[in-house]
Amino acid sequence: MAALVAVAGTLIGSLTTYVFQRRTTEHANAAAREERRRQERLAACSGYAVAVTELKRGVITLWFRRRASPPDQDAWMTAQIEADRLGAAAEAAAFHLHLVADDPALRRLMNAISAKIAALDEAEDRDALRGMETEFEQAVHAFLDEAARRIR
Repeated sequence: MAALVAVAGTLIGSLTTYVFQRRTTEHANAAAREERRRQERLAACSGYAVAVTELKRGVITLWFRRRASPPDQDAWMTAQIEADRLGAAAEAAAFHLHLVADDPALRRLMNAISAKIAALDEAEDRDALRGMETEFEQAVHAFLDEAARRIR
């Protein structure tokens, strides 16, 4: 009888240990998965912000090249190619962000940023361009603030 109780106690102890270890492992795996997702969202959001900021720089350079006096067709063409390349990079960053963090609030803010970038090209003069650049920066900060809230 004592041997049977000892065997049963050992089996119950082993089963209990197994259950606790399994729960601990599952919890650790879930926490690691969530941290990886958080890091991926963080990288996607910051990558997008960097890409649109670089695009803004490229669009402003193009704006100045277009209005240069005397006109320099080669410089304008180089700036146009660079702005196109930066636009493609910003679009790729937006696609990546959409895939890792499909969030309607972030998409609305991203659309606002895109509108601000498009408006830069329409600036009539340097003062208007500076004002539009400030609006762009405010839109990026609004995006970053919302992204930070969602990532935490």
